[in-house]
Amino acid sequence: MKCSIPRNSALAAIRRALATSPVVALLGPRQCGKSTLARQLAAGRPATFLDLENPADLALLDQPMQTLAGLRGLVVLDEVQRRPDLFSVLRVLADRHPLPARYLVLGSASVELLRQSSESLAGRIAFIDLAGFTIEEAGPANVVRLWQRGGFPRSYLSASETQSVAWRDDFIRTFVERDLGQLGFNLPSAAVRRFWTMLAHYHGQTWNASELGRSLGVSDQTTRTYLDALTGALFVRQLAPWFENLGKRQTKAPKIYIRDSGLYHTLMGIPDRHTLHSHPKLGASWEGFALEQVISRFPTRDTYFWQTHAGAELDLFLIRQGRRFGFEFKFTDTPATTKSMRVALADLKLDHLWVVHPGTHRYLLDTKIEAIGLAELMTSTKP
Repeated sequence: MKCSIPRNSALAAIRRALATSPVVALLGPRQCGKSTLARQLAAGRPATFLDLENPADLALLDQPMQTLAGLRGLVVLDEVQRRPDLFSVLRVLADRHPLPARYLVLGSASVELLRQSSESLAGRIAFIDLAGFTIEEAGPANVVRLWQRGGFPRSYLSASETQSVAWRDDFIRTFVERDLGQLGFNLPSAAVRRFWTMLAHYHGQTWNASELGRSLGVSDQTTRTYLDALTGALFVRQLAPWFENLGKRQTKAPKIYIRDSGLYHTLMGIPDRHTLHSHPKLGASWEGFALEQVISRFPTRDTYFWQTHAGAELDLFLIRQGRRFGFEFKFTDTPATTKSMRVALADLKLDHLWVVHPGTHRYLLDTKIEAIGLAELMTSTKP
């Protein structure tokens, strides 16, 4: 296994954003590769790096306008959530004409970071989300490895399964004991670790604050605070339900997913491929992994699930460029149509519905309903 993996699509997205916006925010969980991408982007051009976790660099920003105003080319501010006050300075610098510098800010997406940047840099900033490796980056031949280990570079590229598991366990511990506080969440680390572990058992299910609160012995509001903290740090996805005047009662609570499959397996105590394939949460694990991959393949803010009290449901519904797409995730090599799929196709007015499976076969199941392997969906130029 090679020691690094090109992330050409992510680099291209950053370059496009920098060409049109004076400030670009690259947001993602810690250790997902933001700094590595920034250094690759800066290669061969004038660039300045300031790491806000480095005391020396942090001291330079005691007078931020004085330090930043004279810089030229690409200016990278890493771990910018430690100094959200910098966004008001960047607003002034971004309005200069001609513009002598472009600014790439890297952050572990905290609530404060998003609030400050939106208020101070409206119309001047572009946002790019970065997660771990995708199938497009790792390659179709490595889908199972990526699913088992997750997309964090150090986990995926570990020399052995044992080392990968150890890295993920240390990562979770470091996040709850140190990083969570730096993101602005003053929460007890032991309680957050218990909550995160319990939340993994609800992976792929609708959120139930009361049930989790009773299990932890805390209030509904406390569980909401913990959930928002993990969501804000991009470790948990809250997939919102889709509402439309369809004349049917629909589910209102979001679905919860642990976004990285490797972290999910560690939280669930699944150490290897053999254990995963005999585990009762095998289907839920596949659903979450495939869902994250598909969302990265079809970037849009309009992502939902759909479920009615009558029993019809759809794992993923997204709207992109005015078109409506549906996805069902099935851990089987021979998926078939269901009544629920046909109801979703009609009621949601889908342009196409894909039934995504782990195999390699692609075939039509019905009008506008197609079975497709996840690897092909992720790498095909025309899915």
